[in-house]
Amino acid sequence: MGSRQVTSWHGKNITVAGLGVSGISAARALAGLGAVVTVVDNGDGDAHRARAAELAEQGIEVRLGRLADGAHAGEVLPEGTELVVTSPGWKPDSPLFAAAAEAGVDVVGDVEIAWQLRGSTPGRKAAPWLAITGTNGKTTTTQMLASILKAAGLRTAAVGNIGTPIVDVVTGEEEYDVLAVELSSYQLHWAPSLRAHSAAVLNLAPDHLDWHGSMEAYAADKGRIYEGNTVACVYNVADRATEDLVAEADVEEGCRAIGFTLGAPGPSMLGVVDGILVDRAFVENRQKNAQELAEVKDVNPPAPHNIANALAAAALARAFGVEPRAVRDGLRNFRPDAHRVAHVDEVGGVVYVDDSKATNTHAAEASLAAFETVVWIAGGLAKGATFDELVRKSAKGLRGVVLIGADRALIAEALARHAPEVPVIDLERTDTGAMLAAVREAARLAEPGDTVLLAPACASMDMFANYNKRGDAFADAVRELAAGKA
Repeated sequence: MGSRQVTSWHGKNITVAGLGVSGISAARALAGLGAVVTVVDNGDGDAHRARAAELAEQGIEVRLGRLADGAHAGEVLPEGTELVVTSPGWKPDSPLFAAAAEAGVDVVGDVEIAWQLRGSTPGRKAAPWLAITGTNGKTTTTQMLASILKAAGLRTAAVGNIGTPIVDVVTGEEEYDVLAVELSSYQLHWAPSLRAHSAAVLNLAPDHLDWHGSMEAYAADKGRIYEGNTVACVYNVADRATEDLVAEADVEEGCRAIGFTLGAPGPSMLGVVDGILVDRAFVENRQKNAQELAEVKDVNPPAPHNIANALAAAALARAFGVEPRAVRDGLRNFRPDAHRVAHVDEVGGVVYVDDSKATNTHAAEASLAAFETVVWIAGGLAKGATFDELVRKSAKGLRGVVLIGADRALIAEALARHAPEVPVIDLERTDTGAMLAAVREAARLAEPGDTVLLAPACASMDMFANYNKRGDAFADAVRELAAGKA
């Protein structure tokens, strides 16, 4: 897939697909550069109409819902369109994109637009991008990287799939030395021109296959992040698929493959030795020397998967020339977002941990591995996932399991096959109040020294608006338990 570099936006007819945050950001930026912008969206609710009215004040046409001929706005390519800019969630087989392909019109995403617009502000240099993707851990690693870069005294921001829309960042008034950029597989699919300074793929596991069509296509989109890297392609030694993506990438001459591992690192790797995070990649005589970066206890929380995140962030920072002390200080300063292996409370010698962000089996496996004995609260929307491998790997640490949500039977069946001795409470309720019942049941199963862990391995939308609301419900239930009200 290729994309033509736009040399002038003035007068160019651009269709923006989607009236979400990234779509609005791209529409406003391009209209500000003189483009003729039309936004299309199949929605037609009050929120859509309010956003459309705001854009109309800037001379941006918005087409919502069904058109006069009965077709949805997002199915018809507006006449004269020269470029389509899509929001990440729109699938590649959308009718709008089929119409664009038939008309010979490129389709790109907001990340591609940001890449083409970087450095377009007079008197400002384009900030290099340190890019991160992976099935799990992207946001945490990106935020860790930004914390390290800030500790080094660099002007930076965590952007992309998080925070301020990336188009706004590259076209705004604030100047940056370097950007920490989280990129989803969706965004990478639509960003053919992206060429990062350095990039990391943290891990690969089946996810979003309904969007990509296959695991091979999903991995290929993740691998786009390495294309054209100039300094370092960072991969996970424990996940061979990430190293394979490095081998397949077309990079600049001299760009290096840098591994990270929870074990002792070999040359050109970062790893862990006796509780110390060490660098054997960005040091002189890496065959014999290693540089201490930080201690495991500097990582918050110091769970194995999060130490791996810290090593990936450190590798990218070191690729940019950051000194070891800034790596340590940045990791110490970092505080993870809510609902990511978050300690909620300790009640009766039992620790309650919220990892509602563990919305797939790969994330749940990492979360379960961080604790010795667990009462596991799991379930929700499976999104086509299977649970046999997760249960098989985690069975020995399970004290008990409480199941909630629409697809809990799939997890129950895997538990019956691979952990038949583990007590299982199957809550048939799928209302939001089920979380309080789940916490009560988990408390009944737990013993002092155990961890009650919400790591659902499923999406939340069967019971909650999003994983944040699910995590909030868990935390509220734990607080009621601690207060003696549950």
